[in-house]
Amino acid sequence: MGSKEVTPGSKTGFSTIAPTTSIFDPVLCELAYRWFCPKGGTVLDPFAGGSVRGVIAAACGLQYVGVDLRSEQVEANRRQWEELGRHWPETPPPVWHCSDSRLIPGICHDLQADLVFSCPPYADLEVYSDNPQDLSTLDYPAFRAAYREIIAHCAARLKPDRFACFVVGDVRDSKGFYQNFPADTIAAFQDVGCVLYNEAVLLTQAGTVAMTAGIPFSGYRKLGKTHQNVLVFYKGNPKNIKEVFGEVEIALPPEEAGNAATDN
Repeated sequence: MGSKEVTPGSKTGFSTIAPTTSIFDPVLCELAYRWFCPKGGTVLDPFAGGSVRGVIAAACGLQYVGVDLRSEQVEANRRQWEELGRHWPETPPPVWHCSDSRLIPGICHDLQADLVFSCPPYADLEVYSDNPQDLSTLDYPAFRAAYREIIAHCAARLKPDRFACFVVGDVRDSKGFYQNFPADTIAAFQDVGCVLYNEAVLLTQAGTVAMTAGIPFSGYRKLGKTHQNVLVFYKGNPKNIKEVFGEVEIALPPEEAGNAATDN
């Protein structure tokens, strides 16, 4: 979703800096990888606008394969990796393909993914280019059809007993009614054998909502949105999760770790 920047600072070596466009949350990214991808696994991202998901995957020791239609965005991703990748010289570098994700069967024909992870365009909420292949240029029925096709391609390349995670937010039509994009995402995954397993709410910065929501609310009673939906799907038998993924590693601060040891 748009151009994204990261800079050294957090557990993986990164924290967000002031954005000019939307930035994918690197903390959410790291948690998704640590919770829902086996160690050393491969991540497939069909909407790879921005470098965050690729860079954090490398920081976590994962192989990342992303596809994005815009050549300028792919080149920006690669430049950011050239700058930041020196922190992890031993890790597989992220791979970004410049192409239409509807062509994934040809681009990634031999790929077997351990996690499908992405943040798709929210229909036409933000139009990224004037390329007619760009999903953000389509009306909602055409967008939904292309979106479902891409999800089906990704699910076909997802190994059994693996997760898929999409971060989505609802969008309004020209009359102001919600399209129910999260529900369409759930239906698209479930129709190809990936069942909704977890859902969470990602709270986003609320500082600008008061400035942007005033007229829409006073004139039309439209509430401003300050969250996105984190939808986690599973393909396979949930009884195999512990065997495939092992225990979740939780690192406690030194003082809390000491208290836990004393309590035991």
